[in-house]
Amino acid sequence: MPGRPANGAFQCGCITPPAADNDKPDRRAYRSAMAYLYLAVAIVAEVIGTSFMKASAGFTRAGPALVTIVAYAIAFYALSLTLRTIPTGVAYAIWSGVGIVLIASAAWLFQGQKLDAPAMIGMALIIAGVIVMNLFSRAAPH
Repeated sequence: MPGRPANGAFQCGCITPPAADNDKPDRRAYRSAMAYLYLAVAIVAEVIGTSFMKASAGFTRAGPALVTIVAYAIAFYALSLTLRTIPTGVAYAIWSGVGIVLIASAAWLFQGQKLDAPAMIGMALIIAGVIVMNLFSRAAPH
């Protein structure tokens, strides 16, 4: 039967509030997925910011400089949200490792940077390290 509790809020009994228990498996999976989504946003924003930093010519060109500042603000904000769930060392290893590969790839595609065999082998090792950390390390959330 609907009624009003002492605090005056209407309760019909037909809507159950979300559980506050953060230890439920579904809740943990959601938090982990969101943390990795925030990390992906941070990485992409950093790649954009770094790419536009070169175009800003030492912050002498206003448009690219503004894009750099906004992109880095987004990157650090998204990284801060990531750190609520993923340990700092793991998040930073993924962020920097994937970021290095993406920035080098973007510079190769859009800025004419040359990548020789040692550079490509090094990037492959970085990717391998990130994969090993995420699959086998107890420090990474699974």
